[in-house]
Amino acid sequence: MSADPRFDELIHAPTRLSLVSLLAATEWADFKFLRDSLEMSDSALSKQLTTLEEAGYVEIRKSFVGKRPRTSAKLSPHGHAAFAAHVAALQEIVARAGLAVLPDQVH
Repeated sequence: MSADPRFDELIHAPTRLSLVSLLAATEWADFKFLRDSLEMSDSALSKQLTTLEEAGYVEIRKSFVGKRPRTSAKLSPHGHAAFAAHVAALQEIVARAGLAVLPDQVH
């Protein structure tokens, strides 16, 4: 079943789009894995995760391994639905272009 297309400004920001795309492909992702995969600073990733969590798109889990804190994140069901709708909207935009102009024809 495909999602109804809906462009999502919150997801579309490049950093959040990369983050949501990565989370969509995982169950729970460790903070360090996200940070390293996206080449972000701790503070920048934390800010983006908080923004997505406040929108209900991401769930955050904090735990300890020994005495070290560990933060993990996953896309919520609402986040999965929003991402699917956003991808569908992007596919519609691309389809409207009809691919009539090939990249080597752009001047």
